[in-house]
Amino acid sequence: MNIHPTAIVHPAARIADSAIIGPYSIIGEHVSIGRGTKVESHVLIDGWTTIGERNHIHSFSSIGTPPQDISYKNEETYLIIGNENVIREYATVHRATTKEDRKTEIGNKNFLMAYSHVAHDCKLGNSIIMANSVALGGHIVIGDHAILGGIVAVHQFVKIGEYAIIGGLSGVGQDIPPYVMAQGSKAKLYGLNLVGLKRKGFSDAVIANLKKAYKIIFRSGLTVDEALRKTLDDLPDSAEVRLLADFIRTSKRGITR
Repeated sequence: MNIHPTAIVHPAARIADSAIIGPYSIIGEHVSIGRGTKVESHVLIDGWTTIGERNHIHSFSSIGTPPQDISYKNEETYLIIGNENVIREYATVHRATTKEDRKTEIGNKNFLMAYSHVAHDCKLGNSIIMANSVALGGHIVIGDHAILGGIVAVHQFVKIGEYAIIGGLSGVGQDIPPYVMAQGSKAKLYGLNLVGLKRKGFSDAVIANLKKAYKIIFRSGLTVDEALRKTLDDLPDSAEVRLLADFIRTSKRGITR
């Protein structure tokens, strides 16, 4: 264990032997930090926070502090962070409220750039990129491999699907389906995230099916139910098309058009 002598680490905190705690960082009583995780200088990690292995948490970030919710009364709620995440300078990640399962969760291999904010009760998957100053409201769900550009603001309870990309300076008030591009102060869709899908190794056949599904769902003039039924009836069965259809069918806030 490599803890700088100026760091303040509560005796009850659980720090793996191979973890590194930098100068002037503060680690609270209920914190657990896994093997190979590096905490740079001037980091605050507090609350009932569990951090996995091989993460890199940069200076002046604040992790596991109380939610910004006026109903929160210092109850025992949690922040769970997986493995191999990068959290850059001045990022903030809050633990949950008591309104759902008491957990804010971040998966594996995510990249949270400087000044980004993950609010209470959010659920982030894996390999997500959040650029500088992205702000997530509470209870947001983001699927694997999604990318959020700089200074994107996402309304509470919004869902963002897998492999979606949201351009910078966007305001997101409704759900963003998987595989699409969105942009705008009141975000709207601009087709499939074709470059991203190709970079991630999606086959030409899968991309062609997704193009057809997008055209039926968003450009046919059919109602949502009619479009989803036609998509599933007319196109070859595939996991990707089913995921897109299920995401839209189960949306509670409504889909960005």
